Amino acid sequence: MKITQSSLLKKDWFGLLIVVLLSGTFIAMLKPAFLSAFNLYVLMVSVSYMLIIALSQMIIIAIGQMNLSVGAIGGLVAISFSGVMEVYQISVPVAICIGLVIGTVCGFLNGYITVKSGISAFIITLATLYIFKGINLGITEAEPFYEIPETVKNFGNAKIGTSPIPYLIIIPVIITFLMWVFMNRTETGRHMLAYGNSVQSAELIGISSSKVVVTAHVISGFLAAIAGMLVVCRLQLGTPNIGDSWLLPSFAAPVIGGAILAGGKVDVIATALGVLIVAIISQALVIFKIDPFFVQIFLGVMILLAVFVNRYREYKQESSKKIFNND
Repeated sequence: MKITQSSLLKKDWFGLLIVVLLSGTFIAMLKPAFLSAFNLYVLMVSVSYMLIIALSQMIIIAIGQMNLSVGAIGGLVAISFSGVMEVYQISVPVAICIGLVIGTVCGFLNGYITVKSGISAFIITLATLYIFKGINLGITEAEPFYEIPETVKNFGNAKIGTSPIPYLIIIPVIITFLMWVFMNRTETGRHMLAYGNSVQSAELIGISSSKVVVTAHVISGFLAAIAGMLVVCRLQLGTPNIGDSWLLPSFAAPVIGGAILAGGKVDVIATALGVLIVAIISQALVIFKIDPFFVQIFLGVMILLAVFVNRYREYKQESSKKIFNND
């Protein structure tokens, strides 16, 4: 039993789980409405697409890079998804496939250009952010698409039976499980973490840098596409500003979950709990009638604190390695 408890305490997600439970209990004691069916529904809807957005950024952080175009990809896919259904009367399944292809292609372009140019992904995705956003505005002329099929609207707003659980959360839960399997049980996932930990060492043991980088960006674009389409389902329209506010939250959850921005260390479960913490605090601010701009302040402070904690962990690890080498 002691071994189990010790191993749990070492997990990044265990501390976050305690934070989630304590914060949820504390808020519920002060405001019982926090646990109302309606509030739980709103909370889970918020978690639904933000979870996929966070995972989309997390996989890029795993290889020590950043994807500033996550929101732009999601927005472009959202507009394309809703636009083809309204303008061309394309069926929902085909529209979904088109959206996924667009997101995958955008991710591939990010990865391919990064690999071939040797330029930082930060710069490449900053450039593609404006390219994808420009295409978005060119398609829509800043006008939303309103003619969304009823099946899409129902999926985005319906609940499972009489419970407060939205259908919208089913896909993110499945994706979270698949991402956990991918990062922890597949060779490609382990290669990504190895590459993020040390590019030189990864290449020496035969890991293809090009394959790792392109694959990570393709998955990131694919996930951003799913998030964009889920937002359309929820809003019941395709609006050009979808994705504009994703950048900060996309970094907040992985970093709160213990991800190291230099790469090599991410945790899917901890990232999911990071999303839940952000959602709980955001919802609490609404319940306590605190000005919404405090959410942005909170996210910024949480990222700073998480970065400082991660830096301290790195320092301790480096110190222990030096002591070991000296011995």
